[in-house]
Amino acid sequence: MAVVESEGAEPGQNAAATPKLTKAAMVRWGTLTLLALAALIAFVDRINISSALAVEPFKQHFALSNLDRGWVNSAFFWSYALCQIPMGWIVDRYGVKRPYAICFTVWCVASAAIGLMQALWGLVAMRLIIGAAEAIVVPATYRWIRNNFHPNESGTAVGFYSLGSKFGPAIGAPLAAWLIDNSSWQWMFVITGVAGLTWLVPWLWLAKNDLPSSEELAAKKKSASVISFGSILASPLVWGTLVVNFCYNYFTFFCMTWMPSYLVEQRGLSLSQMGLYTFYSFTGIAIVALVAGWTADKLIKRGGDPIVVRKVFVVSGFAIACTVLLGARAETVETALFWNVVSLSGLGLTTANNLALCSLTLIPAPIVGQVKGFQNVATALAGIVAPLMTGWLLHASGSYVAPMTLIFGFLVLGAATVLLVLRPEWAPKVPEATPTSTPS
Repeated sequence: MAVVESEGAEPGQNAAATPKLTKAAMVRWGTLTLLALAALIAFVDRINISSALAVEPFKQHFALSNLDRGWVNSAFFWSYALCQIPMGWIVDRYGVKRPYAICFTVWCVASAAIGLMQALWGLVAMRLIIGAAEAIVVPATYRWIRNNFHPNESGTAVGFYSLGSKFGPAIGAPLAAWLIDNSSWQWMFVITGVAGLTWLVPWLWLAKNDLPSSEELAAKKKSASVISFGSILASPLVWGTLVVNFCYNYFTFFCMTWMPSYLVEQRGLSLSQMGLYTFYSFTGIAIVALVAGWTADKLIKRGGDPIVVRKVFVVSGFAIACTVLLGARAETVETALFWNVVSLSGLGLTTANNLALCSLTLIPAPIVGQVKGFQNVATALAGIVAPLMTGWLLHASGSYVAPMTLIFGFLVLGAATVLLVLRPEWAPKVPEATPTSTPS
């Protein structure tokens, strides 16, 4: 659809064309920046509930047990999972700009409304609404990146976008802790929800209307019918990507939903200290994700095999993240905090490269949208299971060692799946007559 413009003029190029290309490139990166900021705001609205669940006034207000906290943490992901495929269809049919603006408004208002809730059912209802509205974030962003960046730049583009999804928790946890300490948990939700709405101003001004033409919709319908639904489900590689995405996100969603409580309850940190170390961990994964995505792109442009290069980064990230078990079993607070930061930061090697590998490199272009919908459901399933299993294991064992040991097991499974199952020959086959290249 969209053509990726050059960042500047080539030698001998008409100088008059240069400003136009430069402006187009600035709009492209400016829009990607806004998508990253939107992800940041979305993740702030996801993790602020975790900070609230770590303080007694909030738990007493809703009379929450450990099991209840697991259900509250997972409520977001129930509607998030159900709406993934419908949101993918919406952005394919109506573009990114307007649907994103509508959903963004809904989730910010619902997040602010949590501060007004008096009953548990109201809290759960608002979390369900937020989950449904935020389901647009991933399919909309991937549609936009796919249409505006060359595949060889996908690692950098996805890594840049991932800054928002990782800095969101990094900023959200200490911000929520500070607002709770200096006002109340009610005002924390109201302030973070309402403040996010300011993002709409630059988005409506900068983002271009990308409503697909009737020709594009017809071409998409034709290309989507090339590979049957059954053929996609019959592919071992597709199922492998679901396992890898589940294993990666199980750890990240544990960190977003239960890390604040773990640091406060088991490691004895104050609310402000918890916010600081959560910031360190998520800042680490954000920076490593961007650098790893950029480095992998450079190695590929120099002749490296895209699949091999990205697999090395993905498996290395899973391996370093396994140090979470050292943190769980550490006897001193300092050692536990060290491994807490290292394990999540190390997972950043996996972040952008896993997204590029599983969603772009290994998947035929005509079915990227369909497969991404399935992968997003697997991601949301991790968001449902991680909080519930952690709450249940914490209730049964009285310690966070058991939940974090389960994380270790999923990380090992994820690395093994990358090595053994993500094989290009097991990808769904596209008939030769069907073009599979992405516009460049």
